[in-house]
Amino acid sequence: MARVIHVFREPDRFVAGTVGQPGARSFYLQASENVRTISVLLEKQQVAVLAERIGTLLEEVKRQFGAEVPDAETESEVDTDPLDSPVEEEFRVGTMGLGWDAESEAVVIEVLAATEEEIDESVVLGDAEEGPDALRVFLTPTAARAFAARAERVINAGRKPCPLCNQPLDPDGHVCPRTNGYRRVEQD
Repeated sequence: MARVIHVFREPDRFVAGTVGQPGARSFYLQASENVRTISVLLEKQQVAVLAERIGTLLEEVKRQFGAEVPDAETESEVDTDPLDSPVEEEFRVGTMGLGWDAESEAVVIEVLAATEEEIDESVVLGDAEEGPDALRVFLTPTAARAFAARAERVINAGRKPCPLCNQPLDPDGHVCPRTNGYRRVEQD
C-alpha cells in the first residue's frame, strides 16, 4: 500500500494538546487547514523534545541564515483553545523530523507513523513512495515559536510535582522515596 503524506503548507492551526485528566492524558498534534483536520497521537516526551528542538532550530536559522526569527512569542500569538473535536487519531507517532525550508522561509515538522521496521533516514522529510504515513507541516518562524510555547504549557499543565522528590503527585498522593515509604499527600 502506498504511503500517505498529509501536507499542510499554510495551516490555519497547528498545536499540541491533550485529551483526558492529568495523570491519564493522551497527547496529540493537530493540524488544520480549511476544512481538513489531522490528529496524531504521541508521547509527552516527544512533545517536549519537539518544542525544545524548535527553539534550537530557530536560533540556528537566525545565526546561519540571518532570517527574521522572533525572540519570544506574545500572549496573543499562543493558541489556548482546546483541540478541535472530534479528536480522531490518524496514527501514533514513531519518528520525528525537523528542518528549515530556506525557499519558503519555514520550519518544516514531519512526524512519521510508528512501525516495527527500521526507518531509512531518507524517508524523513522526503517524498519516497514507500514508508510509513506522515504528517508534514510548514510553519512561519512566528508560528513555530508559538507552537513551542503552547507545547511547553501543555506539558506543564499536568500533575504538580512533589516538593521533596519532584515526582508527579496523584490526587490521593504517592509513596515518596524521600519519606522512607510514607505516603505523601498534596495539601493546599
